[in-house]
Amino acid sequence: MTAPTTRARLLAVPLTACLVLSAATCAPAAAAASGQPSPTVTAAAVRLALPRPTGPDAVGRDVLHLVDNSRKDPWVPESGPRRLMVSMYYPARSATGDPAPYMTAAEAASLLQRKAPGTELSPEIVSTIRTHARTGASPKHGRYPLVVLSPGFGLPRASLTSLAEELASRGYVVALVDHAYESSGTTLPDGRTITCAPLCGEPKPPEGGQATITRNRTKDIRFVIDELTRRHPAWKHARMIAPQRIGMAGHSLGGDASAATMAVDKRVRAGANLDGTFHPAITFDRPFLLLGSQADHVPGKDHTWDGSWAISRGWKRWLTVARTNHLSFTDLSILQKAAGMSGPDDLSPQRSLEITRSYVGAFFDQHLKGRKQPLLGGPSPVNPEVAFHNP
Repeated sequence: MTAPTTRARLLAVPLTACLVLSAATCAPAAAAASGQPSPTVTAAAVRLALPRPTGPDAVGRDVLHLVDNSRKDPWVPESGPRRLMVSMYYPARSATGDPAPYMTAAEAASLLQRKAPGTELSPEIVSTIRTHARTGASPKHGRYPLVVLSPGFGLPRASLTSLAEELASRGYVVALVDHAYESSGTTLPDGRTITCAPLCGEPKPPEGGQATITRNRTKDIRFVIDELTRRHPAWKHARMIAPQRIGMAGHSLGGDASAATMAVDKRVRAGANLDGTFHPAITFDRPFLLLGSQADHVPGKDHTWDGSWAISRGWKRWLTVARTNHLSFTDLSILQKAAGMSGPDDLSPQRSLEITRSYVGAFFDQHLKGRKQPLLGGPSPVNPEVAFHNP
């Protein structure tokens, strides 16, 4: 995770260019140019969509509310035991279930309020982003590796939806975790939407800073794995999970949490960090993938990547992607472009997400399914934006 005043910010300016989708998206920019008030862009004017998964399987989704009665919430103890919202993605039978919403309207409003003050994008546009998973879909028969996903600090779990859908379509069960009070907004089953106000500098971060948050996330993840693999699991389709094949990936602070969880939980056999700094540098003794922007994560740019790489002896890859930023590895790159914040030379969201899903998918295919992946062997002319590093 990096300072929230720089890379963690989603949208900080109003729409300034018509870069995607329908002509109606241009209305705010045109109004601004003419000196007229900028109208709010609504879902009636434009519909955003996630890229379609590339795997052979349809995707189902369930939402779990997990309560860890063994500990109080570390950020808001008066709220009671630690509670987590988890989206479960899984290979499903085609033509079953109903379209899954991207996030709740309240979560979308909170995301825009905290990360995009002044934008003309409406909560309705964000909450109705088209997904490709279906709620209540019938599970496909079989046993599948489990991949746990952890989002960046201050970002909702929905920010990794496209990666979750991609992995599920390729034959994985995915647990996408919202860490309570560490997200822009998390809607609970009682209808309340909680935010990251206790941690987002209001009045100050917790003692120990980012490392403290990471340690808490390791407890969250271990609890989620426990709940999914115990004798009487919390998820009705838990029989789909192959408990000896578990991996984890995360964006930003979630990537830090992937490494930290592997350090204390041997059940996690492989991990990936998407553009996240470690707190502190850590040793990888099992397969680990570093995937980040060339702007911030080439050798010499992030000393925690340099330090971790030097002391790690397991299988490892260090990849960077040209013309990307911190959010390029998440769905929020789509919102960046819709808000006119993408630079003229930035990769399109479709391309940056294609690269992210291809390399993360190949990594888990190799290390959780035992299928050797030539994509991980070195540079490819198919992906000229991706550089391999071995300092």
